[in-house]
Amino acid sequence: MTRDFPAAYQADEGSALSVDRDFYTRVANAGRSLAESFVVPIRTGRAWRVKAGQVFRIVAPEGPQVGDLNIWNAHNPRERLWASRTRQLQAAHVSVFDRLWSTLPYLRPLVTITADSLAGYGVDEYGGRVHDLLGTRCDPYVNRLLTGEDFDHHCHSNLVRAVAPFGLTEFDVHDVLNVFQCTGLNHADRYFMRDCPAKAGDYLEMFAEQDLLCALSTCPGGDLSIRLWGPDARDPLEVCRPLGIEVYDLAEGTLDGWEEPRSPDYRGAHGMKPPTPPWGEA
Repeated sequence: MTRDFPAAYQADEGSALSVDRDFYTRVANAGRSLAESFVVPIRTGRAWRVKAGQVFRIVAPEGPQVGDLNIWNAHNPRERLWASRTRQLQAAHVSVFDRLWSTLPYLRPLVTITADSLAGYGVDEYGGRVHDLLGTRCDPYVNRLLTGEDFDHHCHSNLVRAVAPFGLTEFDVHDVLNVFQCTGLNHADRYFMRDCPAKAGDYLEMFAEQDLLCALSTCPGGDLSIRLWGPDARDPLEVCRPLGIEVYDLAEGTLDGWEEPRSPDYRGAHGMKPPTPPWGEA
């Protein structure tokens, strides 16, 4: 049996990594009113805004389906989800009380997960877990590399189309949270994806820590029960299903005491000094 080893990044009580579980439990159980809802059809993408202090749910209305999620600060798209740092600070697969962190130099929570109907999935017999930050979005470039064919409905392309009306481009699309996706590393330390365990009605809910622009792709691999590449690959259209988005306003008083998170107050300028002007020091 493999010995367990402690995580590198530890949260001291009261530190920025320490989560106020009482507050987020209150958020999860608070009264709420529906502000917006819509369905993302199969093999498409959709972007939407969420205000700081709202919660939103990604729902599987018809059964298993993987969704690829991008998140940006609504006012500054340079601040966006940093999947690799989130893996280090939280976990490679996330659930309730985990946060999705933003890129440098901002490094603050974008969202905190408040509810997860698949939280009890745990670890399966293959070492698979759900809500994956290990991998990233499928894209037409890898598809061309592996198959020699063009396909315009991979998650990367779906996200590109989704954010275009908001003034963003392909260069703004970034590594994703694979919602409802079950993944792990096999004995050869290689990434695997297996059948999505979500059922109709399953959901992942997040609290917006700041004003957000979110985008979701309904993966063209559907529930990933059919191989996308390799000798047994075929078009998995038959296992593709839509995903739903629900955005909620919370009852008055729920957010009492909450403040939007701040970036670390680093002022070291990376060890660099301002250049000396050509006329010398004053």
